[in-house]
Amino acid sequence: MATPLKYLYSEKFTNEFTEVISQVFPSFPKARFFGLIHDEEWGGKELKQRMKHITFALHEVLPKNFQETAKIIGRTVEKLLVKHPSTMSFEYMFLADYIETYGIDDFDTSTKLMELVTQFASCEFAVRPFIVKYGDKMMDQMLAWSLHQDNRVRRLASEGSRPRLPWAMALPELKKDPSAILPILENLKHDPSEFVRRSVANNLNDIAKDNPGLVIAIAKKWKGKTKDTDAIVKHGCRTLLKQGNTEVLELFGISSTPVFDLEALEIHSPQVSVGGGLEFSFTLTNITPSEQTLRLEYAIYYLLKNGHHSKKVFKISERKIAGNGQVDMLKKHSFRSITTRTFYSGLHKVSLIVNGEERHIGEFELLAPT
Repeated sequence: MATPLKYLYSEKFTNEFTEVISQVFPSFPKARFFGLIHDEEWGGKELKQRMKHITFALHEVLPKNFQETAKIIGRTVEKLLVKHPSTMSFEYMFLADYIETYGIDDFDTSTKLMELVTQFASCEFAVRPFIVKYGDKMMDQMLAWSLHQDNRVRRLASEGSRPRLPWAMALPELKKDPSAILPILENLKHDPSEFVRRSVANNLNDIAKDNPGLVIAIAKKWKGKTKDTDAIVKHGCRTLLKQGNTEVLELFGISSTPVFDLEALEIHSPQVSVGGGLEFSFTLTNITPSEQTLRLEYAIYYLLKNGHHSKKVFKISERKIAGNGQVDMLKKHSFRSITTRTFYSGLHKVSLIVNGEERHIGEFELLAPT
């Protein structure tokens, strides 16, 4: 089992950070800072709690004047960038959290500092309270960042403005009307960095969940321009594809009314233990003499605590099947423990989806770990 991310914040990490910040702020109280962090409650804190705890501890030992503290943080990040020039350091996101928490009333100082910090530790969460508070003024800053020379700053312009960024503050106004995001995405759709282009695609996918017609229009406009924009559009339309949106299926050459024969779903593991895997198979036959493009997916209906089921769709493949051709598929779905999902023992379901149409639902039992 992978080591929980909360252990990134070790005593060794604290000591390494204090050594760097002490170089730019010689009076930094190392021992006090260490003691504030590694208190008697530290062991029971999870990842985000530890990150926030470090933010509070840092505020206790730094000057209370934010502009003065911003200079200290900025010079510290510059030293960290020299030490780790090509690293995006997740564990240092507490610096972004510091800006979000204590710099929200100082727009100019905070945005200037975020522009630097995000080159080392992403500020994608920190920008969101600024979007909520400052509206168009912050979106204008994001638009300017979309033209920045550093790809991590350009990515911030897109990633930070995603209407549905996971684990982040909601942006209800951008969910309702994402028009302020579109110039940013236009600037970035030909970005030389795949890191940035992937964010553009994820932003489009977020927008599609509330404004599908807008994303379909963008997809039609961008598709066919370059390989990069084709990849952005395909990934940005993934939710619409999973939903079986006929207009999007047709856009990618996938018929919403394919002609095929699908043999009944066979479940090889009717009982699955948490930590194990579900194994199932099926046979798909193109019953026409012409080649067809088929998008194959499956859905797992996870049992919830309240007895209802939550459906999640997973892609198997998208392939061309020759006329009268046949495909035999064997698939395994893992039920290993993950931090983002709680498994409940009991009846679960699995279904097959072909070109957006759900077929053949089977059942299996998830057993509690022994």
